[in-house]
Amino acid sequence: MESSVFLPGDDLQWEELGGGVSRQIMGYNTQIMMVKVRFKKGSVGSQHHHFHSQATYATSGKFEFCIGDEKRIIKEGDGVYIKPNIPHSALCLEDGILIDVFSPVREDFLDGTALSYFGGKK
Repeated sequence: MESSVFLPGDDLQWEELGGGVSRQIMGYNTQIMMVKVRFKKGSVGSQHHHFHSQATYATSGKFEFCIGDEKRIIKEGDGVYIKPNIPHSALCLEDGILIDVFSPVREDFLDGTALSYFGGKK
């Protein structure tokens, strides 16, 4: 299981997740996955957790992240690391894009069984 080698962003469809959030899967194999996630101001990533390690980089916008018991404002150029099984959430304060990297791959994103943490899908 792996993606194509080259994944031009202009060629990839945005998957609408609901609540002002959409994503593009940017590359993966069984060990790692990178996902671009676009948020509209006011969008919420509800609290959730998963067994994957996650590193997130903000390419634009401003977000309030809650990871475990800690809450911080993240802006363009900032990153976060989320350990496996730690509850986390995000509120988009200004339109923006996050790059999420997961290990191992989020198979639930690929097969469509992922629960949506964003306004009403699944």
